[in-house]
Amino acid sequence: MADAKTIKPLNRDEESFLRALGRVMSFLPRTVDADMLEEQPISSTEYMVLVHLSEAPHNQMRMSDLANMCGLSLSGMTRVVNRLQSQSLVLREKSPDDGRAWLAVLTSSGWTQLKQAWPTNLASVRRHVFSRLEGCDIAAAVEVLERIAPSY
Repeated sequence: MADAKTIKPLNRDEESFLRALGRVMSFLPRTVDADMLEEQPISSTEYMVLVHLSEAPHNQMRMSDLANMCGLSLSGMTRVVNRLQSQSLVLREKSPDDGRAWLAVLTSSGWTQLKQAWPTNLASVRRHVFSRLEGCDIAAAVEVLERIAPSY
């Protein structure tokens, strides 16, 4: 455990950055989710599950890996996949390589829903994020964020 006497306090800029990052982390998911649910039968979290599955080999992933990519617990991912499965967008199958593991598999209906939801998600992200970053070096911002949370 770090000793509070030896840790340098945050300066004004660091504190401002941390608070702004926290606001973005709270604001953005709720805002994009509201936009998605206004026009689509799936939430932004469900959309991201479909995106990750669409990019995975054979359109399938272990539930634990999918949970990690989406920043959810395994039980949270199970609830999301159950909702998607009830809409026939995803299937759950036992892993042929590991009988204890479950796979989430994108269905053809899931592909169709993903394609239908993409314009809504894109419009929301453009409106709430990129329209506010005009003139910013996006590549540099990615590099900074990757230092905090490297991509998988």
